[in-house]
Amino acid sequence: MGGKFDKSFNEAAYNGAEAFKKATGVEYRDFEVQNDAQREQALRNFARRGLSPIVAIGFSQAAAVEEVAKEFPDTKFAIVDMVVDLPNVRSILFQEQEGSYLVGMLAAMASKTGKIGFVGGMDIPLIRKFACGYVEGAKAANPNVEVFQNMTGTTGAAWNDPAKGGELAKSQFDRGADVVYHAAGGTGIGVLQAAAEAGKLGIGVDSNQNYLHPGHVLTSMLKRVDTAVEKAFTDAKDGKWTGGVYVLGLKEDGVGWSLDEYNKALITPEMQAAADKAKAGIVDGSITVHDYMSDNACPAG
Repeated sequence: MGGKFDKSFNEAAYNGAEAFKKATGVEYRDFEVQNDAQREQALRNFARRGLSPIVAIGFSQAAAVEEVAKEFPDTKFAIVDMVVDLPNVRSILFQEQEGSYLVGMLAAMASKTGKIGFVGGMDIPLIRKFACGYVEGAKAANPNVEVFQNMTGTTGAAWNDPAKGGELAKSQFDRGADVVYHAAGGTGIGVLQAAAEAGKLGIGVDSNQNYLHPGHVLTSMLKRVDTAVEKAFTDAKDGKWTGGVYVLGLKEDGVGWSLDEYNKALITPEMQAAADKAKAGIVDGSITVHDYMSDNACPAG
C-alpha cells in the first residue's frame, strides 16, 4: 500500500521489472492496488489475458494468489514475503534479520549517545523480524546500547504515512537516540527526513536510500526484491522456471548493506571490518541470527 514509487520495497520490485525489460526488450504490465478487494481482481485479469509469470509483491497478496493460482494452474505465479504452497507458485522469502543485524552493528558503532532507534511500518511478525535482527546486531557491537522501537500502525496505511514516521523518529531523537533505522516503506521517507533535519543519522531499507539525504543516511539495509523479480521473469523467459520456496539471505546476496559515495564518509574502517567479519560469520554459520518468525520472540530484547 506504500505506492509504486515508495523509494523502498515496492520501488525495488518495479526496478527489477524495469531491469528485465531493459535487458530483454520484453514488455510487462503492472497494476497498483488501491484497496484490498482489487488484489484478486487484478491477478485474475492478468491471468485471463494470458500473462505469465504474474508476480505479487507483499505478504498481503497471499490469499489472492492462492485463489487465482488454483483457478489458472498453467499460469506461473510468484509472491514475495509469503509462502503459497501450490506447484505453479514461486514463494520468495528473505532473511531480513541477517541484513538488519549488520546495520544494527553499524548503528551501535556510529552512535555517540549509546541510544539508537527503530521505526517499523505495519506491526506484523515480518517487521518484528527486522527489528529483532537489528537489536541483536547492535548488542553484539555494544552490549549496553539502548534501542527504542515504535511501529507506525496495524493497517496497510502504516506503509504510507511519512508524517507519522517523522513524528516517531523525532520522539526517539528527543529521548537521546542519534541513529534510527526504518522498515516502513513510504513511511520511512519521513524517518530519514526527520534524521536529516535533526542533524542525526537514519538507516534506509529495501532499496539503497543513501542518496536521499547524503551525510545523514548511515547506510541502507538492502533487500533485493529487484533481483528476485528480475529472476522470476528471466527464468520464465529462459524456460528455467521452478515453483517452490526460495529463501534469500546474506549467502545468496538477497540482503546486505549499502556503501557508496553518499555514505562512505560515515563508515569508518573499523565499522566496515566489523560488518564484513559478521557477514562472514553469518554465511559460514558461526554466527546465527535469531529469526523472529520462528517463535514470535526476540531474545535480544
